[in-house]
Amino acid sequence: MMSDGSLSQDEIDALLSGVDSSALGGLGGGSPAATITAPAGPSFDQAALQQFFASTTNALSANLATLTGASVTLVGPKVSSLSRDNFLSQLPDMITSITANYTSGFPGEHIFILPEDSARAIASMMTKEENIQLDEMAMSVISEVVSQMVGTQITALTDKTKNKSIAAASPVAANVPKAVAPFPGGEFAVMSYNLDLGDGQSHQMWEILGANPAADISHGLNGGGSKQKAGGQAQNSGMQDMGGQMPGMGMPGMGMGMPGMGMGMPGMGMGMPGMGMGMPGMGMGMPGMGMPGMSNLGPTNVQSVQFPNLNQPRLGPHEAGNIGLIMDVSMEMTVELGRTRKLIKEILGMGEGTIIELDKLAGEPVDILVNHKLIAKGEVVVIDENFGVRVTEIVSPMERINDMYGV
Repeated sequence: MMSDGSLSQDEIDALLSGVDSSALGGLGGGSPAATITAPAGPSFDQAALQQFFASTTNALSANLATLTGASVTLVGPKVSSLSRDNFLSQLPDMITSITANYTSGFPGEHIFILPEDSARAIASMMTKEENIQLDEMAMSVISEVVSQMVGTQITALTDKTKNKSIAAASPVAANVPKAVAPFPGGEFAVMSYNLDLGDGQSHQMWEILGANPAADISHGLNGGGSKQKAGGQAQNSGMQDMGGQMPGMGMPGMGMGMPGMGMGMPGMGMGMPGMGMGMPGMGMGMPGMGMPGMSNLGPTNVQSVQFPNLNQPRLGPHEAGNIGLIMDVSMEMTVELGRTRKLIKEILGMGEGTIIELDKLAGEPVDILVNHKLIAKGEVVVIDENFGVRVTEIVSPMERINDMYGV
């Protein structure tokens, strides 16, 4: 029976799998055999990426432990090349996407992905708050965590590749459905980590590099950054090796001194006439090779730098009188009973009757501040049913400077 020219399901399956359709026994009317070439593999070296990022996990684990105050261990990664559709099939419906694209050095897409539960666990450990919502504050906390991780990676990457221009944009986190996450197009590198937060649960984290930065980074890790330099050295070395055979290299005109002072190698004499230092054509300052006028330069005149006296002179009567111009300027004076620090959840939970404990002891002098700068200390008194403060100590200028700069 003649075929209508359309492909059968067997032929379609064979084409998709790259199998020669002639192996099907001439199905489809005996059309010529067609061989499908498998698509080219990723342009980046997965082994190089895996080796590098695995070398940073100990430092990243230490950073996370410091930030969260818990025992955190990052294991991995496993590097693979995936497309958007293939990667989406591995993710839960809701994810936290943290974009930290490389802006220089190896510019391109750089994204971290956390499942919603893992992002909530990290934010909760950072804020010490249970049942935290993934709101704007939580996203800021997670962005800071990723910022620390990216900084550690850039430091290690700079050391490995000798590329000192590597920089990344400030991470931006968002909790979104996986379908709207800003994944790169085409094939991209995916680093899959296992994250142990010490909560008895298994967490995952993915790090994504676009095809271009993944290829550039793997090329740099394989020594690509010095490839051009090595080629240049090889070319120069080759020119030196050919020096004895090239015209002018050791022939008359290349001597560096008096006639007869050659190095003993034919054609490489170092004392042939015509090229001695100071001779026409090659002399410093002479036409041909030197910079005009360089031979006429005299000795450099070097003088020591005179710095002004830093001692403050005493003000004369005229200068001291100028302070009267600001005598009627008003300034804010406050008395500070004490200070304390509270978590956001504690502040939000305050209400009428809440007692706040300060850092001052009972009977300890209170601080007197002018424009929020400490100038004196005193004790609280009552004047006609109003509070007041009696100055007991004037703070020395050195103490004021130390307080101003937090010394």
